[in-house]
Amino acid sequence: VVAQQVMHIQRSVQQGKTEFDFEGSHLQLNKSCAVFITMNPGYAGRADLPDNLKVLFRTVAMMVPDYGMIGEIMLMSFGFSEGRVLARKIVATYKLCSEQLSSQTHYDYGMRAVMAVLRAAGNLKQAYRDQPESVLMLRSIRDVNLPKFLSHDLPLFEGITKDLFPGVVLPQPDYVNMLAAMNWACEQANLQPEKYFLQKTIELFEMIVVRHGLMVVGLSYAGKTCSYRTLRDTLGRLKDLDQNEENHVKVFHMNPKSISMGQLYGQTDPVTNEWTDGILAIQFRTAAQDRGPERKWVMFDGPVDAIWIENMNTVLDDNKKLCLVSGEIIQMSGAMNMIFEPQDLEVASPATVSRCGMVYYEPHQVGLYPSLSSWLNTLPATVSQNDKEMIESMFKWLVPPALKYLRRELKEVSPSSDIQMGWSMLKMIDSMMEDFKYGEEYGDGRELKNYKLTEKEATAQLEGIFLFTMTWSVCASVDAPGRTKFSDFIKECTAGTVPAPYNEEGECG
Repeated sequence: VVAQQVMHIQRSVQQGKTEFDFEGSHLQLNKSCAVFITMNPGYAGRADLPDNLKVLFRTVAMMVPDYGMIGEIMLMSFGFSEGRVLARKIVATYKLCSEQLSSQTHYDYGMRAVMAVLRAAGNLKQAYRDQPESVLMLRSIRDVNLPKFLSHDLPLFEGITKDLFPGVVLPQPDYVNMLAAMNWACEQANLQPEKYFLQKTIELFEMIVVRHGLMVVGLSYAGKTCSYRTLRDTLGRLKDLDQNEENHVKVFHMNPKSISMGQLYGQTDPVTNEWTDGILAIQFRTAAQDRGPERKWVMFDGPVDAIWIENMNTVLDDNKKLCLVSGEIIQMSGAMNMIFEPQDLEVASPATVSRCGMVYYEPHQVGLYPSLSSWLNTLPATVSQNDKEMIESMFKWLVPPALKYLRRELKEVSPSSDIQMGWSMLKMIDSMMEDFKYGEEYGDGRELKNYKLTEKEATAQLEGIFLFTMTWSVCASVDAPGRTKFSDFIKECTAGTVPAPYNEEGECG
């Protein structure tokens, strides 16, 4: 159908017509109209053009762009006097990264990555005109790239930047107000302001500043959701205190994989031929038409695949336009960001990866202990401080060695993560705390009124609950032969001696 329509338009232009009949409508014809197809075929989500459409177009092969020349021109336009040297360093950085760093699905060193660095450098040049240009360039390269690298790639990246920018020392950025607001937000949400968590939240903020489309990538329990919620509350707090010229944040949530493509983008009813907007179309239009100063984050919490995300390419590139099948085009506003929260990008196309900024979260960098500290704050008031300390010490004594033993020696029926195991245990303890919740429905300070356990009974009961829940959470995912081995290991540990090498406490638990 498309091929016939295009051919009809092309023939009308060739015949010099000013008006023509198109699909039953009489239309004015603009002789300068033309159709262009940009293609990068050969991966999931992209199909080859049908032959009857392909013959109507002339193929033009595009050459690889000269990153250095483009970078030099853009840096000169931003006011950099050393544009040529710095542009070469950007190109050299990405060339060395692609050769030396590990291969990950969310790593991209193409033209869009270079453009993100150039934009960041331009923003820094406007804000800090007196700073040395090499310092501004090094900071922009780090701000754009550090958030996406895995922990084992960070030392290699640091080595590359030190070789390319010898003797350049970055001044500490001024995050005093933001860190104060971030600590306040963590306290309000019962989160622990760990260094890694705060660092990732700041990196997320920096990425939001330079990219309008970004992905928060990482396994479950890495802190992705808590991070963006903390940043949302932090920016709202800064606005309330009239600091850093920030604004409140409006978040528009949706899970794209829980609904069909028609329900997400919109669809035409086959019977009545009426157009019905999809969830994304409604949310995106609401955000785009809101002229208030607040930031608007359109949040996609769910797996990214090549089917639904490919239709968002025009939003994620420099066009910033959502194009619907109905013919409506919605322009993205300057206060909007598209944020995706997937576990990985195994099936995402290169076109999607290159269009988005990446912030990668690693669960092992967070560890178990922050979750434990936050959970202890939620225990009933009838659990004494001594009992909380006892639970914490038992957790640190038994759970990390048990998890190490599980990973090294045993086979799991279903794969799991350490933090998931820890949270399963804590939730199971919650479900068995009924004896400690007497009288809490009063909610006026009388929760101890009907509490019947003595301190000794409470301690003994908590110890029993701890060992029972540990058995049916941390030890529950192993196969049948592993259960016997795990039982012997736990008995040996509780007898007083954690066998080596499982007694070496990890950095994060």
